[in-house]
Amino acid sequence: MPAQQKKLIFCVAGVLSFACALGTAAAIGTQLWVRGTILCTTGALLVNATGPELHKFIGEIQYGLFSGQRVRQCGLGGRPFQFAFFPDLLKIIPASIHVSVILFCTVLMVFALVGAGFFMFNAFGSPYETLHGPVGLYLWSFIACSCGCLIMILFSSEVKIHHLSEKIANFKEGTFTFKTHSEEFANSFWTILVCSLVHFLNALLIRFAGFEFPFSKSKDSGTITGAVDLMY
Repeated sequence: MPAQQKKLIFCVAGVLSFACALGTAAAIGTQLWVRGTILCTTGALLVNATGPELHKFIGEIQYGLFSGQRVRQCGLGGRPFQFAFFPDLLKIIPASIHVSVILFCTVLMVFALVGAGFFMFNAFGSPYETLHGPVGLYLWSFIACSCGCLIMILFSSEVKIHHLSEKIANFKEGTFTFKTHSEEFANSFWTILVCSLVHFLNALLIRFAGFEFPFSKSKDSGTITGAVDLMY
């Protein structure tokens, strides 16, 4: 492939990596990871609410990695409540998983910036043999893509398996009991998914530029080895 086309591919990959770093940084600071509704089961059972009456006992909840808010509905109107994971909810959440999600988000952002810098360096500079060359670009893309996948897996398990929304909804609730009525992942979670796909796309762009995947064996070497084996 001509050098100009390789430079163009590296520039596109660098811009995509930089955009992923910005997107990850924005996602970390927002409360748009999970959005849902919570049902006040205690209040609904007290009045035997059904059908349209049940909506008076359905509140809202949304949260991110550091903070969130919920609207408590128990038949007397909405009562908003702001909360923070650190240090308010530290005793009721799976802290190790939550901290791991934040850590991998930071690693994803850092390696997206590193990848963007090396992509631009390879486009306009003179690449070195390893870390600045194609092997290094594959490495940064692989690490960033892996971190994105781990973030989604860990956060999904925290929300679905450990019932994070219900734990938050019942935080400091002595009389009323809340249950998750509906729940969905919001924009910031899908931003991490897009970033993971972008880094996977960057690896394909490197391959499209004419550089082999690391640890891949060429057909020529296999042919030579076979010929040597026949000689002996």
